[in-house]
Amino acid sequence: MIRYSLRCDRGHVFESWFADAAAYDAQRKRKLVGCPSCASVKIEKSIMAPQIGRKGRAKDKPAEVVLPDATPPSSLMMTKERELRAKLRELRDHVTKNADNVGDKFPEEARKMHYGEIDHRPIYGEASPHEAKAMIEEGLEVSPLPVLPEDRN
Repeated sequence: MIRYSLRCDRGHVFESWFADAAAYDAQRKRKLVGCPSCASVKIEKSIMAPQIGRKGRAKDKPAEVVLPDATPPSSLMMTKERELRAKLRELRDHVTKNADNVGDKFPEEARKMHYGEIDHRPIYGEASPHEAKAMIEEGLEVSPLPVLPEDRN
């Protein structure tokens, strides 16, 4: 097993375990390695300090790895990832069932509600990163809907 420190194109840093370097390369190529913070699949290895053995340690003796409950890290991550994805899917489904989709008019509608021009109601829609930043700077409470890897297929 090998542990890599990884970074997504949005700057989030995280770690993940792989069977070997080839397994990482194959999974990354197939876009199976995703950022747990934003789900981006544009991932690169970060700089990691190598683990250097202590003086006097037998060179041929492999390092002993102890895992909690003898569960491989990949299955622990997969279980937690599945749980997280299920909760994100539940959140997204709740919003889409209980709010009006205003499409690309989202910034306009959100501002009208914020400034009291129209009644408040739950809405969702689309906004560019620039528009989202501007709304947040104006004091509007907005959040992106979670995008899951299966949404990109």
